[in-house]
Parts: sequence; structure tokens; C-alpha cells
Amino acid sequence: MAGPLHHPDAAEGVEPDDLYAGPPPWDIGRPQPAFLALAKAGAFRGRVLDVGCGTGEHVLMCADLGLEATGVDLASKAVHTAELKAREQRGTARFLRWNALELTDLRETFDTVLDCGLFHALGGADRSTYIDNLRAVIKPGGRYFMLCFSDRQPGEWGRVHGLKSTEFEDAFTGGWRIDSIEPSTIDITTDPDGIRAWLVALTRI
Repeated sequence: MAGPLHHPDAAEGVEPDDLYAGPPPWDIGRPQPAFLALAKAGAFRGRVLDVGCGTGEHVLMCADLGLEATGVDLASKAVHTAELKAREQRGTARFLRWNALELTDLRETFDTVLDCGLFHALGGADRSTYIDNLRAVIKPGGRYFMLCFSDRQPGEWGRVHGLKSTEFEDAFTGGWRIDSIEPSTIDITTDPDGIRAWLVALTRI
């Protein structure tokens, strides 16, 4: 799972870089299988933005496919690590330290946006602001692919809660078409079974 840009513990004094003081469980050193399968199927096209990119695995994957790929994250440690990986691969990946709630300030538009592990960490006004920013930066006809915790996942994960499938229909109203909501898994380093998740695909209309 990519490191969240706006972590739910931020209000309690947890800085984004604190999440990378040691290897976080979502930093698995490779793309999430669900996103890798979509990439191999040709679902990611044009200019790609990974929001909450963490150490950059999905951005590097897209760059390897010849796509113009940008990753943004608020954790400077994660962005620095991603940049080092990009230099080693000599790809065209770009990484920026940026807030997910201020995507419009990029003043750019994208054909594909990826989100692994950010949406479920947002609630209330922040979630609405994030969706408004997505709507502004995704071109009409562009796609948004999200992996997020499912309510089918047992146990507690701090203040992050699993989402019901109906919550996407409530959140993405005007300007969006929900193409699919499928059960999936987010791989982590601390549990071989991973996290039960939703893989959601939407189109900006």
C-alpha cells in the first residue's frame, strides 16, 4: 500500500515522514498484484498520476511501460527513496512532495490516476475535497483506479476503517461513472494473507 498523503493520525501529531521511520508494512518493494494485472492488461494509459505514491513502485511500473508517470506524496523520505529508485532504473518517472488535497495546484491533467491506500484514510470534508481535486485533474474520459480497505477485513487498523461498497456510490456522484467494484487484496509485509480490499474503477465523465 502506498504511503498516504493525508494520514488519519496527522491531527494527533504524526508527521508523514514518521510513517517511514522504519519500513512500513505497505512498502512491499513491488507493485500491488491488482495494479500490476491492470497494467499488463493495458488499463493504464496516457499521463499517469499516482496519489500517495510512497516509494514509487506503481510509478516505476508505469514508466517501464513507456507511460509518462508522476507520483506525489507528502512523506519526503518516501519521495527521496522513490527518486533513488528512478535513477537506478533510468526511467522517466517523476516524483513530487505534494498534498493530495491540493492536486489542482499542480495545474496539470492526467489520463489515469492511481490510489493505493489513501482514499480509505480520508473522511468528511477531506474526502470531499480530495474527490473535487481528482475531478479537476482527471481529463474527461480518464480513469481512476483505487485499492482501499474493505469492511470485510477483520480487526482494527488505527483510525483507518474498511469501506462498504455502497460508500463509493455515495462519494462519487456528479461527474463520475463507477465502472466496477471488485473484491481484491492489498499485499503487506506483516501478513501473508494481505488485507481484504476493494478494487474500484471509475471514469471521469
